[in-house]
Amino acid sequence: MRYPTPLELALAARALADEHPAEARLRQAGTSRAGQPLWLLSVAPAAGGGAASARPRRNVLVVAGAHANEPVGGATALSLARRVLHDPAPRAACGWHFLLCADPDGADLHRTPRPYSLLDYHRNFYRPPGPEQPEWAPSLLPPDRLPPETLALTALIDELRPVLQVSLHATDLGGSWVQLTRDIPGLAEPFGKSAAELRIPVENGASDAAGWPSPGPGIFVIPQPGSEAAGVFHPEDTRLSTWYHAHRYAGTTAIVEVPMWASDLVDDPAPHPDPRGALRMLAGRLAADTALVAGMREALRPRPLPYGDPAAAPLLRAVDWTLALIPRITAEWAGSGAPAEATAAHIASIDAFGRRLSLRAAAMLLRVLRGQGHPAAPALDRLVTGWCEEFAARFQARWVPVATQVEHQARTVLATYERLLAQHRQFTDSP
Repeated sequence: MRYPTPLELALAARALADEHPAEARLRQAGTSRAGQPLWLLSVAPAAGGGAASARPRRNVLVVAGAHANEPVGGATALSLARRVLHDPAPRAACGWHFLLCADPDGADLHRTPRPYSLLDYHRNFYRPPGPEQPEWAPSLLPPDRLPPETLALTALIDELRPVLQVSLHATDLGGSWVQLTRDIPGLAEPFGKSAAELRIPVENGASDAAGWPSPGPGIFVIPQPGSEAAGVFHPEDTRLSTWYHAHRYAGTTAIVEVPMWASDLVDDPAPHPDPRGALRMLAGRLAADTALVAGMREALRPRPLPYGDPAAAPLLRAVDWTLALIPRITAEWAGSGAPAEATAAHIASIDAFGRRLSLRAAAMLLRVLRGQGHPAAPALDRLVTGWCEEFAARFQARWVPVATQVEHQARTVLATYERLLAQHRQFTDSP
């Protein structure tokens, strides 16, 4: 099994809708910047439903492909659609809707349907800058400058008013974790059980969720507005993203992360002996690695972009965006913001985060240099190759088959829905 392309997702969804014309429907929910359709596959609530049928219909919205370099979500969305079609229980009183790829333009630029190694994954790596990412754009741009993918997504949320929105994400190397805009009690148990059965480590100290409340292993609740706790690794305000757009309709959003390559280092709960010393070391390494990439980027600036290479401009925007993030991060790691106490898992997660930042910038820049036939391309190629090998060796990376990634992500989505529904029933049935 490999990661399907946006076109393959659309064709598979069309076939599924044709097989189940009374229950499934495929429609265009918007258009990308490059004119590609944004496809929504919908599965209607089950007929009947007993007492549940008297209640107002609810919806679940599942968003795949919001990050171009995280391709597993589309395969998971199709798997979930098939499951809810064959099992009426999840849709007893709820319609399910799957945005198959929120950023098809970005997915076309990140061309790794079957990566065999971290190096293979990075050979054609692409991740757009924050303002061009559908979910993040509202936290970085004024409303009149939002990209069409974001407008389509927020319009869907306004239309469906989902009780649950799920965003399907992935990490290149590490473990699995879930971020929630509101706590969903009891989710940690089925999530952890699935991860254990499938030999996927639970990322207990995810750098994306540093300092956030954690009601259970691998489960993190995004701090509410007004809280002092905030992510230090991104300039975006998570609470202005499309994840929170569902809150205006009393909805909850879950972000489900699954690794392409697993590492048990991110699941180590032992206390780290010297977190501040480790972060100072990581900050120094990241600064040095970034300086190498930035130097090559600066050497490229006087040269015009290559004619006929439409990928060069978005790649360079993404390189510049990534490089601009790093000084703030290194300052935080080297300064007083570093924790006095932390687990080995948390430091490992930060280590991986820093490695992937400089590696991604280098990999995207390498694509441009190659396209130009730039004399610096061989040296940067050696650098990217070495960093990929060091990353995999340091974290003892092992490949997680695509089918296993899909299975864990699908299980987690269904468990999230079941626990949320139980929470709503408890609230409704209470005197």
